[in-house]
Amino acid sequence: MKEAIEKIQQALHGSPTKLVAVTKTKPVEVLAEAYQAGLRIFGENKVQEMTEKYEALPKDIQWHMIGHLQTNKVKYIAPFVAMIQSVDSLKLLQEIDKQAKKCQRIVPCLLQIHIATEETKFGFSEEEATELFASVVLQNLQNVCIKGLMGMASNTTDENQIRQEFKELATLFAHYKNTYQAPNLQWQELSMGMSGDYAIAIAEGSTLIRVGSAIFGGR
Repeated sequence: MKEAIEKIQQALHGSPTKLVAVTKTKPVEVLAEAYQAGLRIFGENKVQEMTEKYEALPKDIQWHMIGHLQTNKVKYIAPFVAMIQSVDSLKLLQEIDKQAKKCQRIVPCLLQIHIATEETKFGFSEEEATELFASVVLQNLQNVCIKGLMGMASNTTDENQIRQEFKELATLFAHYKNTYQAPNLQWQELSMGMSGDYAIAIAEGSTLIRVGSAIFGGR
């Protein structure tokens, strides 16, 4: 694992990109090993798994929710989650705001944009995201802060297609950053790139890569 982490960190060298270790399905012992190797940002896609691991591990770990999040589960992670990367509806954003208010927190979020060709991936379309950023509804949310965008490329071996999808998301990020300003919008993070395509994502301006199997091996 240590060698795998070092290889990724070498790829990150000199870039502002941060590594999110995707720890879903991995036991606490494996996460403890990753922690010992210096990793501090862990990504989970299931609420129950995240809360159990949060209780068991050191409290300086930043927990990122990277999977589809149901509104009725938000309350369980609102007290501690460092970022919710997978905000894919206004309804979810409003629920995060509501639960964050109860915890007297401002929860950082990323808007998930649908950039892949597969229909199975969640996320806003470009039109839906534009509509949200232009709306008064967003300005009324006091306990969330949208820090940027997240996207998943198509599941393909065609590197040109992956690069094109990342490029389009980076262009959209730059456009929104220049167009929309509000107290709860801070255009800092562009989360794209996973185990198979993080090198392309880094080259295209990703600030957060979500890497699991390239660190921990397959399931």
